[in-house]
Amino acid sequence: MENYAGFWIRFGAYIIDAIILTIGQWIVFSIFGVSLFSADMLDPAAADSLATGGFGIAYAITTIGSILYFVLMESSAKQATLGKMALGLIVTDTDGQRISFLRALGRYFAKILSAVILMIGYIMAAFTDRKQGLHDMICSTLVLKAAPGETAVDAGVFE
Repeated sequence: MENYAGFWIRFGAYIIDAIILTIGQWIVFSIFGVSLFSADMLDPAAADSLATGGFGIAYAITTIGSILYFVLMESSAKQATLGKMALGLIVTDTDGQRISFLRALGRYFAKILSAVILMIGYIMAAFTDRKQGLHDMICSTLVLKAAPGETAVDAGVFE
C-alpha cells in the first residue's frame, strides 16, 4: 500500500513554501527599492513611479523565481520543495519514479486550474483514493510520505 500524503500535510508544506517565497520576494523587492506595504502606495504619484520603476522587474524576477522554485525542486533528486522536505513528502509519477522537468512544469501550471475553480482542485486531495488534487490527476503525479527514491515507507514513521 502506498503512503499517500493527504490534504492537510500538503497544505502545511505549502505554507512553509509560501513563507520561504515571501521572504525571497521581500528581498528582491527591497533590492529594487520597492515597498509593497508602505503608506505612499496610496499616493497616485507613487503608483506611477512603481509602474515605470523597478516594480516590473522585481515582479518578473519573483514570478519566474517562484515557478523555478517549484519546478526545479520537484523534478530534482530530492523530489520535493523545502516545505515538502520538512514534512517528509516527495512528488513522483504514478509509477513512483522521479518526475521530469517538463512534467513538473505542467504540474505547476495545472495548479492554476486547481486554484481557479474555487480551490476545488486542491480540496480534491482530501477525497480521492490516492489523495490526488486535480493538478496531480492531469499530470499523473502523486505526493507520497517517503524519502527520495522510495515509493512507500512504514506509515508508523510519520505518526
